[in-house]
Amino acid sequence: MLPGIKQFEMTGKTAIVTGGSKGLGKAMAEGLASAGADVVLVARNEEEVTAAATEIADSYAVQAIGMSADVSCPDAVQGVVDATIEKFGKIDALINNAGINIRGAVDELELDEFQKVMDINVNGVWLFARAVVPHMKKAGYGRIVNLASTLGLVGLSNRTPYTSSKGAVVQMTRALGLELAPFGITCNAICPGPFLTPMNIPIKDDEQTKKSIVGAVALERWGELNEIQGAAIFLSSDASSYMTGSMVTVDGGWTAR
Repeated sequence: MLPGIKQFEMTGKTAIVTGGSKGLGKAMAEGLASAGADVVLVARNEEEVTAAATEIADSYAVQAIGMSADVSCPDAVQGVVDATIEKFGKIDALINNAGINIRGAVDELELDEFQKVMDINVNGVWLFARAVVPHMKKAGYGRIVNLASTLGLVGLSNRTPYTSSKGAVVQMTRALGLELAPFGITCNAICPGPFLTPMNIPIKDDEQTKKSIVGAVALERWGELNEIQGAAIFLSSDASSYMTGSMVTVDGGWTAR
């Protein structure tokens, strides 16, 4: 193996991936597993997350565990972290991927809908970071990867809950990058563009979506789930050792226009 390639090797590493039962979360967990990492998948649906973990373990000959938890619940988050430490003795990487999207005009949405998005997309990221940091500090090493979005960098109508939450993740990533740098812990974010995730399938055939999202992508298509894996491996491994507080856009050229 070439020296440069070894930086992407994750054998012996342990990673937690939230929202790991499907979509981008599962794809990123598969990517880390393909690099040799043991993975802990977190999602609300116990049956789905257990099935995803079993599939990954069988496919990549790593240890993969599925845990059911609500990322907006502090006790549930701490329970996942404690169980991971008990099983593996360490947490090398955390991918904060769990998220939801509630669309609608600002005057048609309810406050509890806005708050629900913030609870998962913002509070969940902060809670998991808070829970893993003590262990990473003790080890003098850690990789935190937050899933922001291109909609944390640019605006889109009828998306105030989601864009607000992802803008918060962008700023949280920068702040954590600065705060944790002295401890050997990096914090970066991936900003995906239009991927055809379960979250986006309901709008894929909408004419306005085709025009304002897919039609504005330089590569003129939706992203495929496996196309997020390279960025996830990079930011979770030693290959990104001189990066922190950075946003990596994986958007087919959407924000370049």
